[in-house]
Amino acid sequence: MTLRTASRAILPVLALACIAAGLLPGPALAGLWERIWPILLFVTAMTVVTDLLFAAGVFERIIAASARLAGGRTIVLWLVTVVLAVGCTVFFSLDTTAVLLTPLVVLLARRSGLPPLPFAMTIVWLANTASLILPVSNLTNLLVQERLQLTPAAFAGLVYGPAVVGIVVPCAVLLLIFRRQLSGRFSAAAPRAAEDRVLLLCGYAVLALLVPALVSGIPVAASASVAAGVLLVLFAVRRRSTLTFRLIPVNPLVLALSLFVLVTAAQAQGLDAGIAPVAGTGAGLADLLQLAAVGAAGANAVNNLPAYLALEPLAGSPLRLAALLIGANLGPLVTPWGSLATLLWAERLQSLGLSIRWVPFALAGLLVTALTLPAAVVVLWWTGS
Repeated sequence: MTLRTASRAILPVLALACIAAGLLPGPALAGLWERIWPILLFVTAMTVVTDLLFAAGVFERIIAASARLAGGRTIVLWLVTVVLAVGCTVFFSLDTTAVLLTPLVVLLARRSGLPPLPFAMTIVWLANTASLILPVSNLTNLLVQERLQLTPAAFAGLVYGPAVVGIVVPCAVLLLIFRRQLSGRFSAAAPRAAEDRVLLLCGYAVLALLVPALVSGIPVAASASVAAGVLLVLFAVRRRSTLTFRLIPVNPLVLALSLFVLVTAAQAQGLDAGIAPVAGTGAGLADLLQLAAVGAAGANAVNNLPAYLALEPLAGSPLRLAALLIGANLGPLVTPWGSLATLLWAERLQSLGLSIRWVPFALAGLLVTALTLPAAVVVLWWTGS
């Protein structure tokens, strides 16, 4: 049994046991559900949207346009991938990047005769590390914005320096690791003809309306759910065979929900008092480094959202909250459950027939985390002093 299989089997049982034993009181469970159900709904709806747009052929056209833009140069194609990953993460959230762009770049690489791993790794790293600059980029950012009552511009002003580090350093490491695979040229294949032009055109329309809706101030779960509903109706009319339960990302959702329950139960039993000495209290460079490191360790141990929620009461100032965000957002690159985006990314790769070797993945993630976190905290401390 693999670690991921064991986690899927054991963690839900432990979560149910905590509830049954009364370790998580009813009011705390209700409060947890009220806080996390919108993000789970958003992830589910975006997964459905992505799969159906993929089936409609929308991504085929995006892939063809990206390949033409690269002009046959592999490094330019990778840079296009970087721009897509950063832009999607910054404006539409890390989970959207994992769900929306993973199948796109894998298919793009395969159609171009290139190894998909460098492009897939670019997506998962930048989905996490580029998610620091705007509130909408990450749920943790939204929680900090709500707590500090910051405008999006003020939030960006607090974290812009570390956010740049979170993009530049992982890209430099990716170039170092994959420099051979990203050299040379490629010949892109022409996109396949659309099976149903009506579905293709409707898919374009849904995507064109969804993108601005996600940054309009409308709740993202509502926007994604409406888009998913429209596409489900269209496919029910024109290609019903596509509609199966496999559209729902059951495994990542159950695992993430189990982690939330376990951490919240631990908080109800006095977790804050236990971790307070480890998290520290000050706002000096060493204190900020300590808090970011604890946040990153917690994210890789139990997922970044529960880790953030556990440490939030111990980060009482804007500078310390920013340091915690650095750990929670830039740090979860070592374990597959470090963030929901990584879980969704892995699920997408599995559906595409691309396997990941998790030990090399963890070692590479540890390397980039060890380089990125200290640099980002130093920049935060320097700009915030």
